Amino acid sequence: AVLKAGAAYLPLDPAYPAARVAHMVGDARPALVLTTTGHRPPADTAAATPVLLLDTLDVQDQPSDNPVHALAPDQAIGGAPGTRAAQFTAISFDVSAQEMLSALMFGKTLVIPDEDVRRDAARFVKWLDEHEVEELFAPNLVLEAVAEAAVEQERALPRLRTIAQAGEALTLNRVVREFHASTPERVLHNHYGPTETHVVTAHTLSGAPDSWPLTAPIGRPIANTRAYVLGSGLELVAPGVVGELYVAGAGVARGYLGKPGMTAERFVADPYASEPGTRMYRTGDLVRWNQDGELEFVGRADHQVKIRGFRIEPGEIENVLTEHPHITQAAVVVREDQPGRTRLVAYVVTRETLRPEEAREFVRERLPENMVPSAVALLDSLPLTVNGKLDRAALPAPDFTPTGSGRETRTPQEQIICDLFAQVLGLPRVGVDDDFFELGGHSLLATRLIARIRAAFSVEIGLRTLFEARTAGAVAARLDTAGPARLALTKQQLPDAVPLSFAQRRLWFLHKMEGPSATYNIPLVVRLNGELDRAHVLVLVVHHIAGDGWSLGPLAADLTRAYTARVEGRVP
Repeated sequence: AVLKAGAAYLPLDPAYPAARVAHMVGDARPALVLTTTGHRPPADTAAATPVLLLDTLDVQDQPSDNPVHALAPDQAIGGAPGTRAAQFTAISFDVSAQEMLSALMFGKTLVIPDEDVRRDAARFVKWLDEHEVEELFAPNLVLEAVAEAAVEQERALPRLRTIAQAGEALTLNRVVREFHASTPERVLHNHYGPTETHVVTAHTLSGAPDSWPLTAPIGRPIANTRAYVLGSGLELVAPGVVGELYVAGAGVARGYLGKPGMTAERFVADPYASEPGTRMYRTGDLVRWNQDGELEFVGRADHQVKIRGFRIEPGEIENVLTEHPHITQAAVVVREDQPGRTRLVAYVVTRETLRPEEAREFVRERLPENMVPSAVALLDSLPLTVNGKLDRAALPAPDFTPTGSGRETRTPQEQIICDLFAQVLGLPRVGVDDDFFELGGHSLLATRLIARIRAAFSVEIGLRTLFEARTAGAVAARLDTAGPARLALTKQQLPDAVPLSFAQRRLWFLHKMEGPSATYNIPLVVRLNGELDRAHVLVLVVHHIAGDGWSLGPLAADLTRAYTARVEGRVP
């Protein structure tokens, strides 16, 4: 009815809290609220906006003619009449409009599951089978759960011939391949498109699932859509080069209602359009063109992280984790549960018993050490939003609490090293046989720990020792074989020609290659007068160095806290 009236609608999920519904209605200021008796809006909302209860509506005196509208048949998604299609996604997810309209406008049968069935993968698979559903649209994590439940129940779902997903990267793990192999005629579609544009690209997977890639491409632009992969200066990047995806064409929204600033930031002029005034939408997604001329999703520009100086894409780690035969789903996030302690944490759903360290070792064998999660949390299922996407905010904090071995420390050395482990890791206590790296340790923390051990025992102990020993007890056992902390100074004969330092060699090389230049001249001298605030100067220096690409996050945090305490007068 809204479509035929030529209007726009704002979907309000009945599961939303009353305050959320009131905020959305107040923000959008709609002309009318359409609902039923069982889902009345909050009282203050009803007072400000007219409400029409559809279940009490008397249509006897209403016009029976079809409203005139400007829509054309080619503006909706087609399908064969009579097809039984599931209406799975929540009404607040833009895909729900695609599900409903493609059914209502082309004579399909729209089959709607109960909410309890929709949230239970095992019951949902049984429901799909009993209702002979032929088309299903759901996000990737839901499809993975459906595939796992179908394999466990030995339900091939032969009537389910068409599956489509959007909203997340489509990963094709072993269970998903096994499920699709059971019905070779089934076709899997990977759609891509943010809410601001809806679907803009598509890729179809068919044939033998064993030949499918681990992560499906998002495909080519659909009709009336243009896709640009651009650099930071809005320049087109070459195939194979990662850039940000910009979308233009008939499906791009007008903007954000009542938010001109946000609209100007995300909806920008299209420099490659033939018609003036054309805009494109900045998706914030990182993609690249592959050799087949299709787009591959790399990750989110705002999810890409930098840890200890390394730029990391969590999606790459997630793909590796799902290659493990016991892992069915994985999510990787960066957490800072303690100020200045940024950790990479993986959350996995397994089909068989798996120790967290096994998952970390699996990643370590395939990715650099800086991409190995500090912790792996085992979950029964990944938390999802009402739209079926990963709810990152609902992921629990990892438990770094040491399990301990039950053995008490036997020597003062073991106790001191246990205390040093706890200090560096930021834990209340560490057992003598607790693994440093299983407790969240990494290479930078290992370097800090080694420095403290050297200072405490006046011995020379290498970083390799910690990576090999891993526990306080094993490290203590190696102290007796460690050498002195410093080599004794002995008098040496001064050579006739003193060799240049590395910095001097660099200057000499540049001078020979470029000739005299002002590259290393000091361009400015500043004289500072007054009392020196050392803490403030240190913070500024550290921030400057960190801005040049150095990884000094923990040090910067420590100095910032020291400076704040100084300013607030909490320390002399």
